[in-house]
Amino acid sequence: MKIVFMGTPEFAVPSLDMLVKEGYNVAAVVTQPDKPKGRGKKLSAPPVKEYALEKGIRVLQPEKVKTSEFVNELKSINPDLLITAAYGKILPADVLDIPKFGCINVHASLLPKYRGAAPINWAIINGEKVTGITTMYTDIGMDTGDILLKSEVEITDDMTAGELHDKLAVLGAEVLKETLKELQNGTLKRFPQSDEEATYAPMIQKDIGKIDWTKSAREIHNLVRGTNPWPGAFSFYKGERMRIWKTRFSHNMADAAAQDGVSRNNKPGTICRIEKEMLRVVTGDGILDILEIQFDNGRRMSIQECWHNMDEGEVLG
Repeated sequence: MKIVFMGTPEFAVPSLDMLVKEGYNVAAVVTQPDKPKGRGKKLSAPPVKEYALEKGIRVLQPEKVKTSEFVNELKSINPDLLITAAYGKILPADVLDIPKFGCINVHASLLPKYRGAAPINWAIINGEKVTGITTMYTDIGMDTGDILLKSEVEITDDMTAGELHDKLAVLGAEVLKETLKELQNGTLKRFPQSDEEATYAPMIQKDIGKIDWTKSAREIHNLVRGTNPWPGAFSFYKGERMRIWKTRFSHNMADAAAQDGVSRNNKPGTICRIEKEMLRVVTGDGILDILEIQFDNGRRMSIQECWHNMDEGEVLG
């Protein structure tokens, strides 16, 4: 079976690696163009391209996938199957119609929940306890094609988007491997999605990490986890931007009043107590413990390293 693999970020590399190790004929890899990165804006290759070049696989990097030039190039390869994993662009019918077995996508959610660009982040931000991998047949919609196989992953209370990403990348390769096995055995079944049950995971914007302290401690804790490692949750301490790397949900307001003497009249965002390992901050509902921070142009620090420079009663934001 001749395969063209389409993927871009680190998430897609385990799936491509599986294809190579299982001996599939990967005729070409299609990935996004190199992009400027870092302060020097030096062009940087996508992780999928770097892996493909190491393995001697042909790499295509079209600016657009709808051009006749790219479609004709793909037709000349004549793949039996397209496989996509976080490629980053919606494929037109002209591309999807080329392979005789269609196009299979590896998606990082339990479809039809969290269709779209950032399912890993939004699952955590929204407080989900379970997510997973879905393989599906790609159609011209955004993650709307028929479902093939699914596998679940638990989201623990302290898991970050980065940690969940790594788990799902590995699981994606495993589910893809089983999907291809069933495809070759003729046992692969497909199930239409329910649009009524669909939810969406739009692209993450940089300013989403700005903390609204009137929200509950649980919601803010989820935002911190769901934006770690990028773009990061942040607030302001005495006018200086403070990135918040790690938090812990501490108390609801009733417990905080009983155990710590925290007044319900404290303004959300107030640092109500400083201890050697944490800043305790009042939210719209409950107390949030801040455990790790980073100021602009500074390094990431535990509160134990900087608590003596912080002041109780300061209001963040």
